[in-house]
Amino acid sequence: MTKIDMTNVGIKNSATSDFSAWATTKQAHTEQTLTQKLPAVNLVPNILHEAMRYSALAGGKRVRALLCYAVAEMCDTNILIADAAASAVELIHAYSLVHDDMPCMDDDDLRRGKPSCHKQYNDATALLVGDALQSLAFQVLSDSTLGHYTNLQAPQQIHMLNILAKASGSTGMAGGQAIDLASVGKPLTQAELEAMHNLKTGALIQAAVLLGAICGNATQIAAVTTYAANIGLAFQVVDDILDVEADTATLGKTAGKDADSNKPTYVTILGLIPAKQHAQKLYEAAIAAIAPFGESAQRLRELAAFIMQRSF
Repeated sequence: MTKIDMTNVGIKNSATSDFSAWATTKQAHTEQTLTQKLPAVNLVPNILHEAMRYSALAGGKRVRALLCYAVAEMCDTNILIADAAASAVELIHAYSLVHDDMPCMDDDDLRRGKPSCHKQYNDATALLVGDALQSLAFQVLSDSTLGHYTNLQAPQQIHMLNILAKASGSTGMAGGQAIDLASVGKPLTQAELEAMHNLKTGALIQAAVLLGAICGNATQIAAVTTYAANIGLAFQVVDDILDVEADTATLGKTAGKDADSNKPTYVTILGLIPAKQHAQKLYEAAIAAIAPFGESAQRLRELAAFIMQRSF
């Protein structure tokens, strides 16, 4: 995929390594936080807890967590609140991947270069892993000690739970997956495809941003909402392009799966070059939304470029 010119987003070469260091630190911090919040393997039922950790600690770019932390820094959200929000979003994302890979869904044997949960264990365990990871996300976000150690008020915490619930449910990620499954082999318009991905992919990305902005003002929240809507769609367009251009070893999952399954994608609807152009337009709209915030939104600019440039 064509790389973004870093000078177009206000990222000088000397700052690129700074972003890499920040992202690496936040990714490691996310892994550490998740490790602490997941049940220990020696806790009964052992196999379920082992499989939960296998799925949730499988690595990955942690893009949703990074977005949450970047917005939290912009809005001066307490780090403990950001930790809970980032962990909750990553747990929901992990559960969705476990269920998506199952034979009744996308039926994929690989995830991040390793056997999918249902292949490593079995279908029943994978189903329970997804259920348990989803429940744990809301347990983490509703922890009563969160308000005790931070300035988070009970109505704000309830609002955070509402954001995550909506993003995960039938009018969010689960609904998008249902539309995706029902759309196999059917022609979709670009508007219909975008409506589907606004739910399937975009809803959780928007939730990550809104949770990070829970302590922000109305102007900040409006701007990052627009940013998230555009970068969430761009994320999916890049995914569709990578499904065509990257190989299985690079992706860590089966390449060309969408085409083999006769799924509508941005590439099948628009063509490869127009799909790249569309991703660029979405990226530019995301950058424009946070332009008024100057240096305080720099991490979000860098993350937008990171999403556009990723190879898997």
